[in-house]
Amino acid sequence: METLSFEFPAGQPPRGRALVGCVGSGDLEVLIEPGPAGTLSISVQTSVNGSGQRWRHLFARMFDGTVPPAMNIEIHDFGATPGVVRLRLEQGFEEIGHD
Repeated sequence: METLSFEFPAGQPPRGRALVGCVGSGDLEVLIEPGPAGTLSISVQTSVNGSGQRWRHLFARMFDGTVPPAMNIEIHDFGATPGVVRLRLEQGFEEIGHD
């Protein structure tokens, strides 16, 4: 198990919270909560050691050219593919009302 932390610039916090997915074979759980203005913090607990660069690239692509809301995102990964990660994050953003 490895725990990774990432921070990105952000705008104002959203009003809502979201919990999407579940930890299981090839899936992951994402918890999204409002965070302090100006900061998007992401914590990833993953079963795949040495995957920090893959996660960093995924987040950089998702937030490139946008100003996401200030959130604390907690991800519990069980070896999910990048496509599943993005899907779960987008589901969470939709639930809190962020496109």
